Amino acid sequence: MADTVGVKLEARGVTVHYRRRRSEDHFLAVDRADLEVGEGEFVCIVGPSGCGKTTFLNAVDGLLPLTGGSLVLDGRAITGPGPDRALVFQQPSLLPWRTVLGNVIYGVELRGAITGAEARERAQRHIELVGLKGFEDSFPSELSGGMQQRVNLARALTTDPEVLLLDEPFGALDAQTRETMQLELLRIWNQTRKTAIFITHDIVEAVYLADRVIVFTARPGRVKMSVPIGLPRPRDLRIKREPRFLEYELKIWESIREEVMRSNDMEERVA
Repeated sequence: MADTVGVKLEARGVTVHYRRRRSEDHFLAVDRADLEVGEGEFVCIVGPSGCGKTTFLNAVDGLLPLTGGSLVLDGRAITGPGPDRALVFQQPSLLPWRTVLGNVIYGVELRGAITGAEARERAQRHIELVGLKGFEDSFPSELSGGMQQRVNLARALTTDPEVLLLDEPFGALDAQTRETMQLELLRIWNQTRKTAIFITHDIVEAVYLADRVIVFTARPGRVKMSVPIGLPRPRDLRIKREPRFLEYELKIWESIREEVMRSNDMEERVA
């Protein structure tokens, strides 16, 4: 685990089933996943496509009920959504009739914890933090994809969550914008030091961002391997070309490749 103080989130035997509408059978997405995340740690979760990464994240956010195991945040059992967590989706999901400021302030308005001038001041602070000062009165249609995702991130941060959950937030961006957003996210995280769990299919992205990379098995998802990333911070994009970075990338890629091959073998046997 990274340089943290205590355990922030603890997952023990987390199991999640889905009920398929047509067949009425149960689909096992996550099976007995065990994981700890430290206070202020940045953890990335990777794995084969369909391995339950997003399902696990949704369970942490309280959007999906567990069918087994437990999720505990700061000693409190997670039984549903709460203000101590904020989820950043792949798509910005901004309200088109609201300005940047209006969208950023929307989260705290829903929760009703703060209102008026205090809410506007907090929203303005996070708009500036994500580099959108001067765009407060712009509408989503007037922003690039990267700028819209900055609004999405600012909205989550304005609610002041204890844990920031990010579900492939840069997956829909072009390669150049994606790298810029990775750099920006690390800048913001270095200032806030929020505990963060980041889902991605991109191994390079995971190694670049994380204190630790968690590899999930093929479906149903379990924790296969935990890889501490011993790269110095702060990190700029040039670190992606260093031999040690490439070693981490290869180790994780080989682990995922093993899972894909194992899954393919099992499917062939069933067939």
